[in-house]
Amino acid sequence: MTGLILRRFGFAAFTIAFVSLIMFAAVEALPGNVCTSFLQRFAQGPRLERCIEQQGLNRPAIERYADWVSGAVQGDFGYSLKKRKPINELIGERFANTALLGGLAALLAIPFAVFLGIAAGVRRDRPLDLSLSGAAMLAMTIPEFVTATALIYVFAIVLQWFPAVTIMRSGMSFMDMLPNIALPVLVLSAVLIAHIMRIMRASVIDVMASDYVQMARLKGVPEREIIRRHVVPNAMIPALNVIALTIAWLLAGVVVVEKVFNYPGLGTLMIQAIYDRDLPLVQAIALIFSVIYVGVNLLADLAALMIDPRLRRKGH
Repeated sequence: MTGLILRRFGFAAFTIAFVSLIMFAAVEALPGNVCTSFLQRFAQGPRLERCIEQQGLNRPAIERYADWVSGAVQGDFGYSLKKRKPINELIGERFANTALLGGLAALLAIPFAVFLGIAAGVRRDRPLDLSLSGAAMLAMTIPEFVTATALIYVFAIVLQWFPAVTIMRSGMSFMDMLPNIALPVLVLSAVLIAHIMRIMRASVIDVMASDYVQMARLKGVPEREIIRRHVVPNAMIPALNVIALTIAWLLAGVVVVEKVFNYPGLGTLMIQAIYDRDLPLVQAIALIFSVIYVGVNLLADLAALMIDPRLRRKGH
């Protein structure tokens, strides 16, 4: 068991290292360098030389990559070209804001989606299942910015319950922030609920058709007890990795939703960094998103190992 967990951690570490190498190589492959991309028509003379010296671009690429990775492990991503501040200072508060938004969406969506998926799977092809599946398909096909725009129109303009643009101030309490983040959380939750519900429904249907569930029915075990003791635990195992992938996919949705609501998170910071051609900042945020993606999938793998002893036996 310990060896299997260590292998999972090793593979996750290798994946992150490989992604960091790809990102660094992609920036190196761009025409010119970080400074010429940032300075554009001013990329000449002392200004260019000073930027090259500050970024260490006169050193071999392998040394710069080693220093970048070493610094990133310690939370030091270098300096932003545009803001002229340490990158870890810029992303600190933004990371907390994005974590708050994504965390609330996941806490709201996962239990609700699992419950709806179980209800739909148990009542397959009945009115409840058909209505839930239809709503999920609709939510999955509508882009986030369309859902966000519709919610802004209804709840911010017509009903005036929530602000259309997120206003975050330092020192705000959670209750003060809640009205400002309610609509972004709802947009992200809608897509998460749709995807997870569909996966959970399919998993429940597969388990309901299994031999041991049929045997439990023949023995006279009550249906509610079958669902509680056999269907739900076994349906969760194959759904865990897909749920993790869906949560990791949330990172892409966060960027769009943050931009629509002007939410001060990592997504809006990354878009601004791309606009400013601040490549060191873009690299840092992309690496953070990659670590979150790999970390979520690692947690799902470990949870599946804990729940299902068959997976532990396969690893030996």
